[in-house]
Amino acid sequence: MNIEELNKIARAMVAPGRGILAMDESHPTCNKRFEKLGIPTTEPMRRAYRDMLVTSPGLSDFISGAILFDETIRQNTLGDIPFAAHLGNLGIIPGIKVDAGAKPLAGHEAEKVTHGLDGLRERCAEYYELGARFSKWRAVITIGPGLPSWACIEANAHALARYARLSQEAGLVPIVEPEVLMDGDHTIEHCYSVTELTQRIVFHQLKNQGVALEGMILKPSMVISGASANSRADAKTVAEQTVRCLLNTVPAAVPGIAFLSGGQTDQEASTHLNAMNSSVRPLPWTLTFSYGRALQQTAMQVWKGDRANVLLAQQALLWRARCNGSAALGKYSEAMESEVA
Repeated sequence: MNIEELNKIARAMVAPGRGILAMDESHPTCNKRFEKLGIPTTEPMRRAYRDMLVTSPGLSDFISGAILFDETIRQNTLGDIPFAAHLGNLGIIPGIKVDAGAKPLAGHEAEKVTHGLDGLRERCAEYYELGARFSKWRAVITIGPGLPSWACIEANAHALARYARLSQEAGLVPIVEPEVLMDGDHTIEHCYSVTELTQRIVFHQLKNQGVALEGMILKPSMVISGASANSRADAKTVAEQTVRCLLNTVPAAVPGIAFLSGGQTDQEASTHLNAMNSSVRPLPWTLTFSYGRALQQTAMQVWKGDRANVLLAQQALLWRARCNGSAALGKYSEAMESEVA
């Protein structure tokens, strides 16, 4: 494990004003989004869609890395260049989703644990040869009556730590993603307590497994009210509570934190990130984004599987990337939304 090289990659992934494009949707997730827009759910269409994303002119101005799905890292762009090589040529670091998805946790029907540790050492080595330089593993934590359970948090934290160590041994910077789901009517205070506990246990497990903190990225959810809460906290409160939680749980050795959007609207995701970076309080790590839908959804809606719409879809993607790049610097404003409209 070359910690110096891992640290170099990790720092490049959270370079000022740039973030990570999460384009690693599984077949079922990608196909479900295609179906809603009447796009054929085929391998050629998934390839064409992801080609549209990565060939957007100027994308590297705001995107430092892109998380690929297993299918995509084995494909070529429509210009017949491997996706990983194309990204590398742009100065965008290629990454790969390595988990096998969240499955029901035995004895805890309402909760899930992420699978994929079997054979992970070999898969990481293969992905490195295919050009990946970082990896991602997502765990999901549900808030509800009596949830989450200790069993769920500990099982997922342990899996995240084992994954992270295996990734680092293969030369891949692990993105550690413990997502506390937004689903529900819980208060922001409840979200805070669950998120803080989850992150404390995750870093305890990372230490136990000997993960080099300077060679990883944390991808957490923001501390935010439940999506169906009666009175949802404003952006200032979300920013304050999220930063407070991070300061109480994340060691300064971690180079950066790249938030997931987790069901927020495009504008919410930009506004909340901006509020955190607008603070004058110095922080030990960079705060940036690793968004999927909050970067891609508008572009997909414009594209609709039609090559005639590629340029407009790319412009939509680039605009969201610009908004979030600005938010990572604390320079985003709602006026930018009316400007693009």
